[in-house]
Amino acid sequence: MSSASETLPRARPVRTVVRDGAVALTLFSIGHFLVDIYSGSMGIFQPLLLNRLGISLTQAGLLGGLLAFSSSITQPLYGYLSDRYRSRLFSALAPAVAGVFIAFLGASPSYRSALLFAALGGVGVASFHPQASAWAAVGMKRNRARWMSVFITSGTLGIALSPAFYSTFVGMFGFQRILWTALPGVLISIALLAWVRPPEDVHRRSRSFDWAPFRAVWRPMTILYCGVFFRSAVQVTYAQFLALYLYRERGYTLAAAAWALTLYLTAGAIGGFAGGYIADRFGARRVILLSFALSVPFMVVFFLTDGWWSVPSLAVGGLILLFTIPVNVVVAQDLAPTQAGTVSAFLMGFAWGAAGLIFIPLTGWVAQRTSLHTALFALLVFPLLGWWLAHYLPHELGRRKEGARV
Repeated sequence: MSSASETLPRARPVRTVVRDGAVALTLFSIGHFLVDIYSGSMGIFQPLLLNRLGISLTQAGLLGGLLAFSSSITQPLYGYLSDRYRSRLFSALAPAVAGVFIAFLGASPSYRSALLFAALGGVGVASFHPQASAWAAVGMKRNRARWMSVFITSGTLGIALSPAFYSTFVGMFGFQRILWTALPGVLISIALLAWVRPPEDVHRRSRSFDWAPFRAVWRPMTILYCGVFFRSAVQVTYAQFLALYLYRERGYTLAAAAWALTLYLTAGAIGGFAGGYIADRFGARRVILLSFALSVPFMVVFFLTDGWWSVPSLAVGGLILLFTIPVNVVVAQDLAPTQAGTVSAFLMGFAWGAAGLIFIPLTGWVAQRTSLHTALFALLVFPLLGWWLAHYLPHELGRRKEGARV
C-alpha cells in the first residue's frame, strides 16, 4: 500500500521556482525588447518611405494606423486564444514573425506591399503581448509591480531605441540588407521554444472565458482603459510622427530627428520602470493622477520654445506620462486575475491600438491641412482628460499590500 506522500505531487523547491521564474522573466523581457523594436520601426520608416515611395502624410498616417490595428487592436483576440488554449507558441514564435515581416516592410517596393507587410508584422507583435505579459512575472511571488515594470520597460525601451537602431542600420548597410534585422527575433524565438514552459498552474485553469470577473469590476476597469487610451493618444502618435515633424518642420537632419525621438521614448521607458517602484510605495491612484497632471507642462514647453531645453523638456514630459504603464497592467490583473491574458491585451494592446488606429491617421489628415506642429500640440488635451477621469478611481485601488505588491 502506497503512502500518502507517494500519492501527492511533490512541491518544487523554492529555489527552483525562483530560478525558472527568473529565466522566463529574462527571456520574455528580451523578447519584449525585440518585438517592440520591430513595432516601433514606423517612426523612422515614415520619413524614408515618404521620400522613396512618394506617399502623402495622409497615406503615411494610414500605414501607421494599419500597423497599430494589426499589432494592438487584435491583441484581445490573442489574449482570449492564449487564455483558452494555453499554447506557448503565441509568444514563442512572435518575435520571429514580427522581425521578418517588419524587415520586409522597410524594404517595400510599393505602398501596397508596405500595407501588406505592416499587417503581417503586426500579427507577431499582437500575439506576443497578451501571453508574455501574463506569464513573464508569474514565477516572481513578491513585488509583482516591480518585476512587471522590468518586463514592460524592456518593451518601452525597445520602442525607444527603434528609431536609432533602424536609422543607424540603414545608414551603415542600406535598405538592401534590412532583412538581417530579423535575425535577433528569430534567435530569441528559438530560445523561448527551448527553455520556457507554461506556468505549472496553466493546465489546471478553466479553458473557458469568463465574463464574471469583468462584470464585477467594470467601473474601475473602464476608467483604467480610458486612461490608457488617453495616454496612448499622445504616446503612440508622437512615436509615429515626432521624427517626421522635427525633420520637416524644425529643420533637423534625419539622424538628429531619430535620436531626438529615441531620447523621448527612452525617457518614457525609464518612466515606466520608475512607475512600478513608485506605485509599490505610494499606490496606483496617486501615480496615475500625478502622471497625467505633471506631464503636460513639460510637453507644452517643447512646442512653445526652440532652445536647447526644448527636446529635453519633451523627454521629461514623456518620462512622467509613462509612469502608469506597469501600474495599469498590474492593477487590472489583480482586478481580474483569472483572465490575466485578456486583461493585459485590453490594457496593453487594445487601448493602445485603438488610440493609434484613430489618432495616427487623424493626425496625418489634420497635418496635411494645417501642420504637424498644430496636430501634435492639440493632442495634449488628452492627458488633461485622463487626469480628470482618474479622480473617479477608487481610493483604495492598488494600495500597498503585503509583500509590497500592488
